[in-house]
Amino acid sequence: MEKNTLTSTIQRTLSILELFLSNKESITAQEIADQTGISRSTVFSMLKVLKDLEYLEQLQNRGPYSVGRRFSAWSGVSSPTYQTLINAFQQEIDSCRFDETIALVVANPQGNIVIDQVESKQSIRAVYETATQLHDQSAANKMLANKVDGEIKNKGYALVEDKESVELAVPICPDGYTPSAALVLKAPLSRWQPEMLLAQTLNAMRVIAARLSYRLGAVTYAPFQLQSRSILQPKEPLSTRQIEDFLQGPWTARLACIRPDGNPHVIPVWQEWDGQVFHILAWQGSQWAEYVINNPQVSLTIDEPWAPLRRVVCNGKALPIKDRNFVGREALISRLSQRYLGKSAPMIFQHQIEDIFTIKVDSLRGWMGLPTRNELN
Repeated sequence: MEKNTLTSTIQRTLSILELFLSNKESITAQEIADQTGISRSTVFSMLKVLKDLEYLEQLQNRGPYSVGRRFSAWSGVSSPTYQTLINAFQQEIDSCRFDETIALVVANPQGNIVIDQVESKQSIRAVYETATQLHDQSAANKMLANKVDGEIKNKGYALVEDKESVELAVPICPDGYTPSAALVLKAPLSRWQPEMLLAQTLNAMRVIAARLSYRLGAVTYAPFQLQSRSILQPKEPLSTRQIEDFLQGPWTARLACIRPDGNPHVIPVWQEWDGQVFHILAWQGSQWAEYVINNPQVSLTIDEPWAPLRRVVCNGKALPIKDRNFVGREALISRLSQRYLGKSAPMIFQHQIEDIFTIKVDSLRGWMGLPTRNELN
């Protein structure tokens, strides 16, 4: 009886792993249950063990499963989830210029792992050993901890120094909120003071982390859903130049419009500000496009989830560009693609764009810190 039970367990385990030999994409637990005939409860139990042993990996809770590090080593099959992230990382770093080492770290139950890095070309440099676990006090481990320190949540980054080097880590969030990977810059302490490194590299690091998050499926980038805004005091309004500069970043906007039943409808959208009007894209099947055509009065909010909490609010009328083949359409889509997905991102989604809207601005204001109700009115 014991032998039969053991044989059955081995057979079921192998049947699950065999699915990943014939599938290049990730597989959901339900698909595994359907294809193997194993009950859902048993599938989940077996997947947990295989994930803990690193034969499979799951980048998001309740997400699909794909080939893990140890299974890759045995089978020669690469992990599509890891590989997608690595490809995006390499394309982003290739289009940016950093003088120090940039690394990509992914969360792992057995210890967070560096899966790729671009080493500094300087003779004296700080580097990682890839495919190895990081030490407990590393910046990436602090960013990807089960219980992230409140200060890191508030600031949106982790800065750590030791006797030889300084590390700066920012979160990569496939769902827009929860970090499952981190982008890390590592530099010799002999060349950089932590404050100077932070001042000169943080904004660029955040832009890359946001783009990587979008490429993994995020529709917005707001790590940790910060809850600490109430402790910040209102500050001065943003100047016109500050508004212009802020709107050039890869930050999604929240479009607020009115449904036919009179209720508000809010949706994240890509935006481009040309100094006079906003342009936003409507994907195929977007219900809000119909709402806006019926009632063009809209509000657009673009903000950042970390200090100094810059925020820009636009009120105006959104009008569709009726000519879908207008001159400049492809250039506009290309600019938005590069802003949100990176310079090397393919334009495979172009056919999915249903409409492009222009928002003619009635009012445009910006603040740093937490605006008061009087300032918003």
